[in-house]
Amino acid sequence: MIALVDCNNFYVSCERLFNFNMDVLHRPVVVLSNNDGCVVARSEEAKALGIVMGDPAFKIEKILTEHNGVMFSSNYTLYGSLSNRVMRVLSRYSPDMEVYSIDEAFLDLSGMKDLPAIAAGIRKNIFDEVGLPVSVGVAPTKTLAKMANRFAKKHHRRAGVWVLDSEEKIRDVMAVTAVEDIWGIGAQYAAKLRQKGFQTALDLSKAPDDWVRKEFTVVGLRLVHELRGIPSIPFQEEASPKKGICVARSFGQLLTEKNDIREVLANYTAICAQRLRKQQSCTAAIQVFLSTNYFRNQDKQYHKSITMRLPTPSNSTPTLLQHAMDALDRIFRPGYNYKKVGILTFDLVPETSVQQNLFSEEDKTRESKLMKALDGIHQHFHGKQVVKFAVQGKGSKGQLKQEKLSKRFTTRLLEILRAKI
Repeated sequence: MIALVDCNNFYVSCERLFNFNMDVLHRPVVVLSNNDGCVVARSEEAKALGIVMGDPAFKIEKILTEHNGVMFSSNYTLYGSLSNRVMRVLSRYSPDMEVYSIDEAFLDLSGMKDLPAIAAGIRKNIFDEVGLPVSVGVAPTKTLAKMANRFAKKHHRRAGVWVLDSEEKIRDVMAVTAVEDIWGIGAQYAAKLRQKGFQTALDLSKAPDDWVRKEFTVVGLRLVHELRGIPSIPFQEEASPKKGICVARSFGQLLTEKNDIREVLANYTAICAQRLRKQQSCTAAIQVFLSTNYFRNQDKQYHKSITMRLPTPSNSTPTLLQHAMDALDRIFRPGYNYKKVGILTFDLVPETSVQQNLFSEEDKTRESKLMKALDGIHQHFHGKQVVKFAVQGKGSKGQLKQEKLSKRFTTRLLEILRAKI
């Protein structure tokens, strides 16, 4: 049996945990995206007001004010810290655990007895030790565990647990789960299934294998097998290396000078290189893109990208910086108000498969040692880039707009909670 543990309204719950001085427990709460742009998380009270994911901040400001609601900027430092605490609690319950995202994880509970009690214990311990509410769904497969978790949130929110431990329970839940609500089925596939007469997960579970394979390939067949209670999606105890890494964000304010944009791009490139080394990959190509603000009709518009291949795949920060700056020089045009720059690395290969030039082997070895030392320093400071290359500047250009940012209560000594005695 497999459990899916999912934190309820994770970002909102993190904010409520520490901002009790604002009395936000029963008020409508939303968390905004980078640059305080749009809604990425909502409390149940905010959902009841009709606020939907992706709503621009300016659009919901009035309704939140009228209902004593509150907005927060995304505080990823806090969210990451609390996520780590949740995962540490979960790791005590099973040696086989897959961290699926920042707020959810799969646990293999095979062979364990009294699963409802175990699931309830997981929920209680996370709340007692971390302070966050979670829902737990338990079922024979990952797909059904996802479904059980959703059912627990929707129909058993107070208990927060649902265990599909019988054919009857599995059938009942699948019968009320629409095809578009099945894990792994997007809007396009859902529309196709409805067109073919499949309305619920129960309908899809009865589809013939040959037809499913023909219409939805082997991936769809695995999903149907999961609905039938046949485990077909294995655990990934370690995240698979990404096929591409992209770092791109909108600026907190419009930028017009190339040197300012160079500083932003340099910092994004350094992050890319660090992530490549973390997954032990090298990139054979990069793409740099630059754009103005689509929504500012009063501005001249310009959107440009350029792809550059590297002579040898690399994850070295100096090497990637050199190529990224060259790319920016080629696409930058003066006279525009720029809103966004980004870098994408692709055609990734394992570090061990990169063939070095005989005459540059000594330089590459020295560079590799330098990058290892650099990563060690940054790891000591919790990933913060404290050692920078000159082109990165102070990192102040293009900083995110975070006007409603809460404190980093769990990772900064100067921002911890203070108790009055």
